[in-house]
Amino acid sequence: HIEATGLTDLSSVLFCLLLVALQPLCWNITARYEYRTHFLTKLIFNQPRYACYTLAVTILLSTIFKDRLFINAIEANPTWPLLDNLVVNTIACISFGLGSLFVLSSTWQLGVTGTYLGDYFGILLPAKVTGFPFNVLEHPMYVGSTMCFFAQALWHQSLVGLFLTSVIYVVYLVAAKFEGEFTNYIYAQKDKKVGAEGKQK
Repeated sequence: HIEATGLTDLSSVLFCLLLVALQPLCWNITARYEYRTHFLTKLIFNQPRYACYTLAVTILLSTIFKDRLFINAIEANPTWPLLDNLVVNTIACISFGLGSLFVLSSTWQLGVTGTYLGDYFGILLPAKVTGFPFNVLEHPMYVGSTMCFFAQALWHQSLVGLFLTSVIYVVYLVAAKFEGEFTNYIYAQKDKKVGAEGKQK
């Protein structure tokens, strides 16, 4: 690492920012288009579960690529010596541990389809998940992921990493708002349908 105050590789930061912004935008557009047209389901032999798995793999691969760009941006730019101490390293370890716990436990609670927008494919959960970590945080996966980025930024003593983490968190907040609103709409439509079927009986 270079101990300096300015950026030495702006392109690495811009590439990371671009993917950070585009990733949730792309998966939300894709999922909403699937909900309205079932285009992915039709492509995957009319199998909504396999179509959801396909989107899940795509999101996972793009996330791994984003994580790599994040590390590249950190490594290509200066460190901040003030962050090189035991207290900061301890905070980084705690943040990474808690963040990983939130991400993994929320994935366990939701399952693959619940985690990767399965409700847009018509794969709905029978009831709202209220167990840990959803009884602690509204969006544990996004918060946990942000905590892991924050931990990496601290561990590498990177101001660039802290800046990127703040941008990632804002993007996640926006994504969570849009996803939450549309998910509520999907389940409201389900309740309407169930209610209508009940009246017909």
